Amino acid sequence: MMMPLIAVLLLTATASIALAGPASEVVRPFYLQPGLELEASARGDFIDPARKVLNLNDEIRQGGGEGCLDPALPFNDTKFDPAEVVATLKLEELMTESDATVVAKFMAEGQEQAVQWRLKEIGGRWRISDIASMSKDWALSRFQCE
Repeated sequence: MMMPLIAVLLLTATASIALAGPASEVVRPFYLQPGLELEASARGDFIDPARKVLNLNDEIRQGGGEGCLDPALPFNDTKFDPAEVVATLKLEELMTESDATVVAKFMAEGQEQAVQWRLKEIGGRWRISDIASMSKDWALSRFQCE
């Protein structure tokens, strides 16, 4: 009796992960199209707390201000060469049932950079909840946009 229940639970968990696909495929476009995270077209890829900060940044920019975010966050706030980043980009992911961490590693400013992306699976789709540097002291969720 217990074996069929366990099999159903395992199949359900596996189907949920398979439905969402690799979390790294949500992160990759942000390296192929610099500034994508600041565009309204990408807002559906984010959830709070990241989405809240991005929306606050949008409000500041719509009011005529410069915004509160550096447009190079995915690139660890560096001066980067897009071609070099794409050529050296490696995405490593660790997934559980509904959470994923993707570490983007790439070369910029003559050094390997590492940025951590935290994602949650919602409705069969991975959504970004935060972006954080692994070598500098910043995380998107900690930005104070006012």
